[in-house]
Amino acid sequence: MPKMKTHKATAKRFRLTGTGKIVHNIGGAGAGGHLRRNKAKRTKRMLDRTVALENKGEQERIMRLMPYLKKKG
Repeated sequence: MPKMKTHKATAKRFRLTGTGKIVHNIGGAGAGGHLRRNKAKRTKRMLDRTVALENKGEQERIMRLMPYLKKKG
């Protein structure tokens, strides 16, 4: 059986915390880097936040796209 491929766009946007939660930056891969100088300071601050996925269906979808995403240790 050949290896499964990791969806690279997903790998850039999501990561696993030490407790096993899947988290992502609201602003995207670069945390809202596109045309950032034109955005309000408050907006940029909000885009820098990291948020855990709460929806079980979304978590399963991300795990399917990243088959080798495992908790370390």
